[in-house]
Amino acid sequence: MSKIVMRFTGVGGQGVLLAGEIFAAAKIKAGGYGVKTATYTSQVRGGPTVVDIQLDDKEIWYPYAIDGQVDFMLSVADKSYQLFKKGVREGATIVVEPNLVSPTDEDRKKWNIVEIPIITIAKEEVGNVITQSVVALAIANTFTKALDEDLLIDTMLSKVPAKVHEVNKKAYELGKKYALEAMK
Repeated sequence: MSKIVMRFTGVGGQGVLLAGEIFAAAKIKAGGYGVKTATYTSQVRGGPTVVDIQLDDKEIWYPYAIDGQVDFMLSVADKSYQLFKKGVREGATIVVEPNLVSPTDEDRKKWNIVEIPIITIAKEEVGNVITQSVVALAIANTFTKALDEDLLIDTMLSKVPAKVHEVNKKAYELGKKYALEAMK
């Protein structure tokens, strides 16, 4: 696998940090290199948050994503989307939560904008809004094919309490299902 750079954006408290941590840990378990760098405002809950994830088979020398090198972005908050979209390379895929993120017509010309109701899926279909980070994880991996799915799921399960394993497995399957539908 060549290097993959992903970006998750949201607001503090939405779980984007966890998704980045899971991707990086899974890549390391696979024998590669994974780095996640997070930026969030001092307003911890509700403030703009961005997590950049770099996965590579070679050592990663610089932990921050360079503007124009982000291969995939997922956003669940408009203010974060607007702040951090500039780093995504032209033609890349950006998955947005359509109830909360408003890409411009110009954005739609520059990037492959895909709308998937991530929060609605977590809240209504999984039955637990906290699982939105796992829905996002599945969507990102389905689009990028960054990691072996079983390894990613095992890593995810190692980061959440055992009592929520089943609900998180359900969240992963639903995220994957919606991503595959969107890719048709």
